[in-house]
Amino acid sequence: MSGDPVPAITEAAATGEIAALYDDIRRSQGTPVVNLVWRHLATFPGALAWAWGAVRPVYVDGSAAALAAAYRRELTLPALPGVPREVLGAAGIDAAAERGIAAVLASYDRSNTTNLIALSALLRRLDGEAGMPGEIAAMPEPTLDGPLPRLLAAGEMTPATAALVQRLNLIGERDDGRIVASMYRHLAHWPGFLALIWALLAPLDAEGRLAPAIAANLATARDRATLLADRLQPTPPPAEVAAAACQAITRFVEHPIGKMVTICRLLRHNLPVLPA
Repeated sequence: MSGDPVPAITEAAATGEIAALYDDIRRSQGTPVVNLVWRHLATFPGALAWAWGAVRPVYVDGSAAALAAAYRRELTLPALPGVPREVLGAAGIDAAAERGIAAVLASYDRSNTTNLIALSALLRRLDGEAGMPGEIAAMPEPTLDGPLPRLLAAGEMTPATAALVQRLNLIGERDDGRIVASMYRHLAHWPGFLALIWALLAPLDAEGRLAPAIAANLATARDRATLLADRLQPTPPPAEVAAAACQAITRFVEHPIGKMVTICRLLRHNLPVLPA
């Protein structure tokens, strides 16, 4: 049981060409997981090979990583009070749990920001928009240690934890939240931590301070994507999957990936589990 909120081929179930593409995605991104956007594209025959082939050059040459690293430093983040380490202990987070949480946040912080900029560049290129010429200093990043904890399906969580994941997923969402961000499912191994981040994020959302930050950071990502657009030479997508693949990429960019770059970075800045 995958538990993915949209059709997807799990990493464990991948075989043949899909498994080889997943391996290449992990190596090229330097992260231990294949994000849901790629797993979803794998369900459309030919779509994953086309989309990953189109953006792979900017992962391999380090330009996407360089832009993503700069982007992470300039993200607009609403102010939050710092969380003292004692709060983690009270939430049941011991040293082993803290290491697991830190690994999850680090992986999604990197992969979501890089995917957001690279896939935004692909969409701009497909729309025929001109790129912005300029030099980008390649900045290869070290591979993040893995593996991450297993991605939990809702049926593997207690009913209370599954409901909390759904509540968290609606925070900062301008859609109906039907695509559940995988980061929350990875963090569901530690329900006390999910409760803590809900207590931090829900007031921001209710006060209207989170949505403007998400919108501003999406706009910045689109702007930075122009620097990559001319580096991409995408072939036309397979006719039978063109509309579905482009629609899926657009939806992921504008919703789960677009909101989670802000949320993940906000958590790394305000929780004492890993330096940002």
